[in-house]
Amino acid sequence: MIKLRIAPYANSTWTWDGRRYVTADKASEIEPYAHPMVEHVAVTDGARTLMVVRERIAGRSAHEPAPRTVTPGEFEEARALVEQWPADYVFVETAPGMPCRVTAGPGGIAPLYVAHDQTSLYGSWDMADLAEHAASLSPREVARLLIYRPRYSTETVFRGIHRVTERATAIYGGHLYVHYPEPVLHSGPRELDPDADVLGAFVEAMDDALDLRPLDATSTVLHLTGGFDSGTVGTRLAERHPGQFPTATLLIGGPGRAHQIRRRAEILKVLPFAEPDHVIDAMEHAPLSPECARVRGDLISPYEEPLHRPFSKLTEALADAGARVVVTGLGGDEMVALSQAEYPHKSMGEVGDAVPWIGERARAALEYADDGIAPPATANSMTLLSLETTAPVLMRAGIWPVHPFADPGMVQLGEWLPMHWRELKQLQRRRLASLGLSTDVTESRARESFAEVVQHTLTTIARPQFAQMLHDGSPLFDEKLVDPDGLRAAVRRLAEGPYCEDGDAQLLEVLDLHYAARAFL
Repeated sequence: MIKLRIAPYANSTWTWDGRRYVTADKASEIEPYAHPMVEHVAVTDGARTLMVVRERIAGRSAHEPAPRTVTPGEFEEARALVEQWPADYVFVETAPGMPCRVTAGPGGIAPLYVAHDQTSLYGSWDMADLAEHAASLSPREVARLLIYRPRYSTETVFRGIHRVTERATAIYGGHLYVHYPEPVLHSGPRELDPDADVLGAFVEAMDDALDLRPLDATSTVLHLTGGFDSGTVGTRLAERHPGQFPTATLLIGGPGRAHQIRRRAEILKVLPFAEPDHVIDAMEHAPLSPECARVRGDLISPYEEPLHRPFSKLTEALADAGARVVVTGLGGDEMVALSQAEYPHKSMGEVGDAVPWIGERARAALEYADDGIAPPATANSMTLLSLETTAPVLMRAGIWPVHPFADPGMVQLGEWLPMHWRELKQLQRRRLASLGLSTDVTESRARESFAEVVQHTLTTIARPQFAQMLHDGSPLFDEKLVDPDGLRAAVRRLAEGPYCEDGDAQLLEVLDLHYAARAFL
């Protein structure tokens, strides 16, 4: 939610020019994301300056953005209050003769990447703004992504560009240091009272998360896939605000497509949503098609939505219709996830015979895949990484994302629930059943995913792109992160069939990383 360029140690006054905070010597500037859901405030005691960009809270009038002069005591009080804000934020601290400090909030709604040169710290929610600072590829981080073993940390695919994780502080005074926060403590399931109203508590937690932000003051669209998570949030908003919020989704392919269409149709019929219903066919606007920004060579972060083309197409349609906010179901999986003790399962991302194209440097780096990761946050690290994939695409279109399942109250409720309420998403299923929706919606066991969209992309559109990559070369080959012979064998197997999701699907990440490396480096 912020873009910045700061020269530390400068003894220069900050002012607000109507679009950004800027110093008198023009050496530093901070540009907040301009949106009705975001506000910014600043205070100074004549020496120190504190600038805060944060999500707006419902029922509170916006503050004047120009820096307000306060006493040193009032400055300390304002600094102490910053981290008590109930929604997400970013704040910057500067003072003459001191390093600058940039601290991210706990929500992870918008990513914050930073880089530096000899004189200044640079930051942005859009990694493309920092492309000139990308020096080379990080073997460990590339390896994590290649085998679908992502880790939330300050490390990014590009050396020279760093992620400021939730509650972390980037300190820059000529050298950059990103300081991790203390871990958030979590609790486990609790024993329920015999008369516990679990669904009532769930609805109350949802309402608290939704009421925190002024959704009714914006043009808001509900991401309604037909699944349990977005369905639970969307139906609650429709129940409380009849006829106010329209809906949107990407259509999947394969056997689950007809089921998705049928489930959505029932939800839209039973609950009072607004028109229109924005639907984009992900098979028609497939990833890596010629219109895809990645294929065109645009500076698209490797952390942005893997299905970039269909998601961008849907975002464009929403922006054209005047949408300024999208409410999603992201984080619902993690809210009710079972622990390893409750459901022993193999960890995600293993190197085996199914991925012969992993290069020797990537294989070696995977021994250290868990080193340097961020401490536990309020939201699950996979939730935070998921939020990071969606925000830049939406924000470039002027749309702010809202993710109720990532709200601390929702997360805590999920932690406290016994296993039988979380297993197979019983919480969401029972909530939807309480609205009168049929078992076709609430008891579905059919898989609805984008697996078939990925398969279609890899077996049709991607084949000539792999051929071009193997012919022209790639930074991934140069850094020995992808083995060209192994990739050639995998692509040949892909052409000869049959398609094997476990192993073949990861090839999409190879192309995404190839295009990102070629564009940034």
